[in-house]
Amino acid sequence: MEGAVKIVTIGGGSSYTPELMEGFIKRYEELPIREIWLVDIEDGKEKLEIVGKMAQRMWDASPYDVKVHLTLDRREALKDADFVTTQFRVGLLNARIKDERIPFSYGLLGQETNGAGGIFKAFRTIPVILDIVKDMKELCPNAWLINFTNPSGMVTEAVMRYGNWEKVIGLCNVPVGAMMKEPATIGKTLDQLVYKFAGLNHFHWHKVFDLDGNEVTQQIIDAMYEGKDGGVPANIFDVPLFKEQLDEIGMIHCGYHRYYYRQEEMLAHGLEEYNTIGTRAEQVKRTEAELFELYKDPNLDHKPEQLSKRGGAHYSDAACETIAAIYGNKNTHIVVTTRNNGALPDLPPESAAEVSCFIGATGARPIAFGKLHPAECGWLQCMKNMEWCVEEAAITGNYGLAMQAFFLNPQIPSGATAKRVLDELLIAHKKYLPQFADTIARLEKEGITIKDDVARELTEQGL
Repeated sequence: MEGAVKIVTIGGGSSYTPELMEGFIKRYEELPIREIWLVDIEDGKEKLEIVGKMAQRMWDASPYDVKVHLTLDRREALKDADFVTTQFRVGLLNARIKDERIPFSYGLLGQETNGAGGIFKAFRTIPVILDIVKDMKELCPNAWLINFTNPSGMVTEAVMRYGNWEKVIGLCNVPVGAMMKEPATIGKTLDQLVYKFAGLNHFHWHKVFDLDGNEVTQQIIDAMYEGKDGGVPANIFDVPLFKEQLDEIGMIHCGYHRYYYRQEEMLAHGLEEYNTIGTRAEQVKRTEAELFELYKDPNLDHKPEQLSKRGGAHYSDAACETIAAIYGNKNTHIVVTTRNNGALPDLPPESAAEVSCFIGATGARPIAFGKLHPAECGWLQCMKNMEWCVEEAAITGNYGLAMQAFFLNPQIPSGATAKRVLDELLIAHKKYLPQFADTIARLEKEGITIKDDVARELTEQGL
């Protein structure tokens, strides 16, 4: 790829945008940007204007002459784009609050990408990403779509399966955090180690080797179990896994595995926060409000340290590195969601997987990982089949299939309570779920109401 680059960011009013700008500025000499377009919707207009002005200040403080364009017209922005990044949240943080509070009100996990909340985030997001792909086919048919909208794995897979768009890569900050922190636990630096990741988004494992090919995975497991920082994301309660299980797995787990391997403790912690300081979504909303107050400062021209409090720190930097690797055909090792293509024999080759890849001009080339042991294989295949149910239900609005996804999900005990949570979430997100309109009308006719006061009040206010 040659020539100056046009980048479009959908969800440009996100609090993560300054990190994105920092990453592009840092890489300008290898990724010469012609123009950047930040796109948002009417409800996000105020934040877009605040963060857009700050983004321009960051470029103005750099040696590079780059213009940041702001628009609510997605089609205007997409024309002739080279790269499109997506970091949007359908329904904004109020939708996440409902995703978390409604399950917790019934004693189930409320979390952004796991359990009932993660399923509903996919229901709201997948139709939107497919509309974006439809516009891209018309307006920038040669562009790469770099997605870090959660749930990133399912959203990225939907683009491939239902959008028929191959030039897509899904990103997550969790592997980045691990690779930033883990080497120091055994007195190494990242350039002295080789990492191999495999699994699904927010559900992967990895192994680590030294430059002589000797595996050092167990050394890192031992060090982390002794209390050394292995890079657990800021949004995850750091309850340790049982050492005997870690030794048996023989791989380093993803931070999100705590929701599955220590489900009892993670649920108890989430319920405690729900009943006291508020869910993670409510905490993030407060942090985000503080960030946007900082962003209003006309003298601020760099990413503030407070952004690291957000659980998604380093998402944006991973996106910048991926784009630079494609543009410069760098063949850089990056962990991404892409078509499996045999990297994990336990999944069909056409399915999406989150694996170590070499990223270059042709996109992601997965690195073979090999078969998993029975326990991890069982988890993986259960989660993948659940994801497929979610993706299809998001497209079709099939209520029975949505229920199947709920009953497959390990965070949702099957039965009447699960159905009630499903029904309440459908009503709570009516505004963003036109594909379920007939089912929602029936539920409303049956008199289904929302139990949680906060979620009910947000819904009644149209938020």
